Amino acid sequence: MASCPICRKADADPKYKPFCSRRCSDVDLQRWFTGAYAIPVALDEGAQDDDEKEGLGAGQAEKPPL
Repeated sequence: MASCPICRKADADPKYKPFCSRRCSDVDLQRWFTGAYAIPVALDEGAQDDDEKEGLGAGQAEKPPL
């Protein structure tokens, strides 16, 4: 039997599976809301070089023509 991913308790309540309780389920949900489970992204160095050549700084997008 799998343990709770939050507190590692062995017995899980089928109602809150895979968590052992509502508390652990809510802790997991809060982690999603706050970005604790975010995956870090490494920018491609080639893409940064292209933006710098075009005069765009980090985080700036090319503006569409009017």
